[in-house]
Amino acid sequence: MTKIGNVLKGWPWRLLKGVAVIAAIAAGIFWMRFAPVPVLAHTAARGAIVAEVMGTGTLEARVGATVSPKISGRVVELLVDQGDRVTAGDLLVRLDDEEWQQQVAIAQANVDAASAAITRLKTDKNRSVAVYDQAKKSHDRTQTLIAQNAVSRDEVDKAVETLAVAESGVSRAEAAIAEGQTELVAAEKTLQYHRARLRDMEILAPFDGLIVRRHREPGDIVAPGGLILTLISTDELWVRAWVDETEMARLAEKQSARVVFRSQSELSFPGSVARLGREADRETREFIVEVSVLELPKNWAVGQRAEVFIKAGEVVDAVVLPTEFLVQQSQGNGVFVLVDGYATWRSLTLGIRGRDAVEVREGLSAGDVVITPVKQRTMLRENQRVVIP
Repeated sequence: MTKIGNVLKGWPWRLLKGVAVIAAIAAGIFWMRFAPVPVLAHTAARGAIVAEVMGTGTLEARVGATVSPKISGRVVELLVDQGDRVTAGDLLVRLDDEEWQQQVAIAQANVDAASAAITRLKTDKNRSVAVYDQAKKSHDRTQTLIAQNAVSRDEVDKAVETLAVAESGVSRAEAAIAEGQTELVAAEKTLQYHRARLRDMEILAPFDGLIVRRHREPGDIVAPGGLILTLISTDELWVRAWVDETEMARLAEKQSARVVFRSQSELSFPGSVARLGREADRETREFIVEVSVLELPKNWAVGQRAEVFIKAGEVVDAVVLPTEFLVQQSQGNGVFVLVDGYATWRSLTLGIRGRDAVEVREGLSAGDVVITPVKQRTMLRENQRVVIP
């Protein structure tokens, strides 16, 4: 009986504690649900907005060349280094030319010998012509004396034979000269070939540009087509950027753009669309857009990463809304507006989108105060109380 009485005697106190706990929980729920939500505020205003298409790529030279030899050789001298600017025709590399110097000397000697042979053959022809002229006169005189019966048949036959031998000598001399001239042409062609190979031992700059890489050192043996230097033209550098194929209809050549290099992400450099790719990647569904960089940073490198922002549209006077205040719900795009301390939902009709803002065509006016929760994971509701910290 005593034990039961003690239990009955303590139950009001337990009930009171339970009620207090429930009340505290209810109060907490009420506070969480109905307490003002801290928000950030922004007053909508009219201004200009630019729509941009973004792409990511690398800085490349439109014109570039690999400096390499036409024939095998040993590098004797490299006259330029990485970072040097060169002019078309400048000597860049000299290869070992000792062997080709000897080949040119031999070929020159062959040309000289062929020329001397022709000179000798022409002298022989002149002698053959003189013999022929003498034989012809003797033959003609003999023919005249035949009519007078002043010469014998043997003398006539001898004159005819002598003339025929003289004619044969002239023909043989002319044939020898023709053969000698053919040999001279062959020797001259051989000399031209060896001289060309000798010139190939000196590699010249094909155009004005910048040496961006040095692949070899003096003493290296290089084969035809082997890399020695990489040369680019700095007349036109562009960013080959990958852009989503859904943006294709908004782009055209000569559109203005701005280029942001990751080395100086706080700066933008002017650019212009130079060329649009005509093939999309079948995996990423992106295509190449080449944007000429009209002004470069102080320090740059071919192959460095950059983002391009191509101007695809502009509205000079529009209601501009920062994208951080834009809310996407099942009923569409909208924004919460501050009205007498409460969040009020507004559905919006949007226009062009810029980098950090969007054009509002309907649903918002200049001077309206738009809000967004301070805490990113917090969701506002219609007619919810809000407070600006």
